[in-house]
Amino acid sequence: MYVCLCNSVTDTHIHQLVRTEGVTTMRELREHLGVATQCGKCAKCAKDVLREAVSEARDEASCSDMLVAV
Repeated sequence: MYVCLCNSVTDTHIHQLVRTEGVTTMRELREHLGVATQCGKCAKCAKDVLREAVSEARDEASCSDMLVAV
């Protein structure tokens, strides 16, 4: 799904950036992808997707830590 039409950013881009670059803030998201730098209409949706992506990344990390411990 497109999150930012002005910069052609999708939710997949945000999830990937969180996993590969460790992005966790809107400031970092703006710096990497230009989200919310044009019209700003995407800011709330981008923040929601970012929260979701960070939460999923933390869940994945804790699951992999549990597998290593077993």
